[in-house]
Amino acid sequence: MRKHLILFVAMLLVVGMAGLLGCSKKAEPKQAPSAPATAQPAKPAVDRTGWPVIVAFGDSLTYGQGVSPERNYPSLLQEELDRLGLKYRVVNAGISGDTSAGGAARIDSILRHKPELVILELGANDGLQGKPLDKMRENLQQIIEHLQNEKIKVVLVGMQIPPNYGPEYTAQFRDTFTELASRYKLPLIPFFLDGVAAKPELNLADGIHPTADGYVYVVRKNVLPVLQPLLQKP
Repeated sequence: MRKHLILFVAMLLVVGMAGLLGCSKKAEPKQAPSAPATAQPAKPAVDRTGWPVIVAFGDSLTYGQGVSPERNYPSLLQEELDRLGLKYRVVNAGISGDTSAGGAARIDSILRHKPELVILELGANDGLQGKPLDKMRENLQQIIEHLQNEKIKVVLVGMQIPPNYGPEYTAQFRDTFTELASRYKLPLIPFFLDGVAAKPELNLADGIHPTADGYVYVVRKNVLPVLQPLLQKP
C-alpha cells in the first residue's frame, strides 16, 4: 500500500511540473529543421502626411475601452477608408469616462489637429449618471458652435440609455441628439450602438462596450453609411 502511495505522489509531481512548463505531452525527439517558409513581405506603412483629418471625438466608446488599439472604432474606420480609397487620416480623441462638459473643456485640443470633420460622440456618460439634460444640451451646443465657427464639418452621434431614470428622462435624452442635429443641420448617426446594444456576443462582459466584432458592425453599419457621402475621393 505504501509503495502504491509513493508511486501515486510521484505521478502527481510529474504531471504538475509538466503543467507549469506548458507541456501536456511527452517530449518528442527533435527533428531536423525543415526548410524555412517563404517570408511574406510586410505590409508597408501608409504615409498619411498631409491628408485631411477626421477626429473621432468622444468617450470610452470612441477610445475603445476593452479592445486592442487596432480594433477600436477609429482604427477600424481608418481601415475602411483606406479600403475605399478615401484619403483621410482618422485621429482617436476618445477619453474613457468623458462627459459633455469634459468635451467642451478640451475643444481646443481637438482644433490643434486642424480637422476637416469631427465625429462627435459624447453624452452617454451624462445620461448614465443622470446629469441634467439641459446642461448636456448646452455643452454639446457649445462644442458644435465652436467647430462650425472654425468651418469644421460635424457628424453628431446619437445615443440611447437604459430607463434607469424613468421613461421621460430616457426619451428626452434620446431626443436631444435629434433636436440638435435638426437645429444645426448636422448629419446624424441615430444610435451609435444600433444592432450591437444588448447582444452579448457583440459586447464585453460589462454589457456596455462593444467587442472588436461589435466595433466592426458599428463602423460598417452605423458610422460609414452616414460619413461616406460627406467625403471626397482625391
